[in-house]
Amino acid sequence: MYHTPMERSDVLENCIQACFDCTQACEYCMEMCLRHDATAMADCIRLCRDCADICSLCTRFMARDSAFYSELCRLCAEVCDRCAAECSQHQHEHCQRCAQACRECAQSCREVIRAA
Repeated sequence: MYHTPMERSDVLENCIQACFDCTQACEYCMEMCLRHDATAMADCIRLCRDCADICSLCTRFMARDSAFYSELCRLCAEVCDRCAAECSQHQHEHCQRCAQACRECAQSCREVIRAA
């Protein structure tokens, strides 16, 4: 389903920023997990990689007002939820920060979907 192009609202701008922040948090979390114990943190690393990639793509789709960004935001919210669930299980500070960024990004994506 296509969305109707909308002006760069605060909702859209906030989501672009949330996706950008989540990308950074996931990349950092992934790097720290690789440094600590990549084998034990394999699921965390995989989800952080997927989450960083989908958030980065979502940011670009929203920034260029792609007709597909609403659908991408749905997927992004789902991936962020899964990454947050995984990272929140680990006590590392970087995992906890990543989980929080993922939760915020998922919420922001859902706000964009409602506004589209």
